[in-house]
Amino acid sequence: MRIGIVGAGALGTLFGYRLARDHDVTMLEVRPDVVAAVARDGLRLAAEEPRRVAISGNARDLFASHVLFLFIRATDTMRAIRPFAGSLDPSCAIVSMQSGIANEDAVKAVLGGNVALVIGATTESSLTTGPGTARAVGSGSTILGPGGASPEVCARIARMLNDAGFSASVAYDIRPHLWGKLIANAAINPVATLLDRPNSVVLDDPNASEIARSLAQEAATVASAMRIALPFSDPWAYVRAIVEQTAGMRNSMLADVTNGARTEIEHINGAVVSAGRRAAVPTPYNETMFRLIRAREAQEDRTE
Repeated sequence: MRIGIVGAGALGTLFGYRLARDHDVTMLEVRPDVVAAVARDGLRLAAEEPRRVAISGNARDLFASHVLFLFIRATDTMRAIRPFAGSLDPSCAIVSMQSGIANEDAVKAVLGGNVALVIGATTESSLTTGPGTARAVGSGSTILGPGGASPEVCARIARMLNDAGFSASVAYDIRPHLWGKLIANAAINPVATLLDRPNSVVLDDPNASEIARSLAQEAATVASAMRIALPFSDPWAYVRAIVEQTAGMRNSMLADVTNGARTEIEHINGAVVSAGRRAAVPTPYNETMFRLIRAREAQEDRTE
C-alpha cells in the first residue's frame, strides 16, 4: 500500500519507520537537511537497521497515496495540505494524528467535507535524535475515530497500525479521546516550557504539580460542561501517567520555543479557553498559561 506521511518530525519518523516494513512510504518534509539525510541514509529508529523510504519537499510526490498521515503542527495544517486539494484520489484516507481538537474542521476546510478523514489520538512518544532519526519513548496506544471516513476505513487503518507494531483501536466517538489528550497537553506542555525543563518537572516540583493539576481539572470541567464523557475518571491521575511515560522528554512546545518557532498554544490551552467561553465555564488557569506562552514567544522574537 502507498502510504504518505506529511511531516518527518519525531512521531512522523516513528510511524514512517514502522510502516515502511510492509508498505511503500513517501514522506513530505520542508527541511532540506532532513530530506537529504533520509534520502541518503533512510529512516532510523534507535539501534534498528535503517529502512528506505522516499522523501520529498514537493506534495506532488504524495498525490498517489492510498493513506495520507498528518504529523504536523495544528498551526500548519491548512498550509501543509493545501497543495493536496483536488489532487488526491477520492478514496484516499486522511489520518490526522495531530494535537488539538480543531483539526477536523481545518482539514475539511481545505479538502472538502466529504473527505475520508480519520481522526487519531495517540499517546505514542518519540524523541528526535538527528535528521530522520528518532527514539521511541515507552509504548503508548492510538485510538482512531471517524471524521468522515467509514467505520470500515477506520478499522483498516487500525489493522495496518497494529500490524506495524503499534497498539491501535477504533472508537465510535473520538471526541472524548481527543479531549483526554488535550487535557494532558494543556497540563504538561506549558508548565514544563515555562520552567525550561523536561516533563518530569510536573511531578518533581510541588508548585509545578499544583498548577498542572489545576490546569487538568479546569479543562476536564469544560469537557464535562460540553457533555463529553472523558475516558478517565481522574484527570490528574491520567496526566501523571503521561508524565511518567515521558518524564525525560522536552515536549514539543518547549522545542518550539527553544527553536524560535510559534507553538501550538492556541490549539491547546487556547482551545480550552475558547471552549470554556462557549460553555460558560471560567478558565483562568488555562488563559494564564496561554498568555504566558504568548509572552515567551514574543520575547524569543525580540531576541532574534
